[in-house]
Amino acid sequence: MTQETATASSLFDHVAAPVDAIAHFRGRLGFEADVSDVQAALADGEPFVLIDTRNDAAWQQGHVPGAVHLPRRDIAARAGDLVPSGTPVVVYCWGPGCNGATRAALEFATLGHPVKEMIGGFEYWVREGFAFDTTDGLAQRRPDGLTNVAPGGLVGEPAGHAASVAPIDHGITCAC
Repeated sequence: MTQETATASSLFDHVAAPVDAIAHFRGRLGFEADVSDVQAALADGEPFVLIDTRNDAAWQQGHVPGAVHLPRRDIAARAGDLVPSGTPVVVYCWGPGCNGATRAALEFATLGHPVKEMIGGFEYWVREGFAFDTTDGLAQRRPDGLTNVAPGGLVGEPAGHAASVAPIDHGITCAC
């Protein structure tokens, strides 16, 4: 009689070959940009149009300075008037829990624009501590320690200690 030993599934039982991983990750970089890269490109004056695809209420709560407001539902009808043909576009929506920017990127791609989605959206723009426009003027929040590490490192409880976390009401909500 033979005895079989049960083995645990390994994280790397199913892993792409390096050449396939290169193609996959290079491809993702062709479609996505994070908020820090977008902020740096804006500061450097790179030629592209940043499009906020959220609705009017969300736009008025806050938006990236210099962004053009073009709700996703209006792209097909209005993009030709706001964005010159062939101009590179970066789109954003609320945040990672919303696919409005993905849908908007598809709309711009069908119109022939080179397009990237700003991953993290407006939520991560604010969480990174970048300034944003509101109806009351320019605003800025302290960077979130989980998205933008302070020079002294992460702030919080030492390892092994339970942290008491109070919910924070930022007053900005997804309205896609």
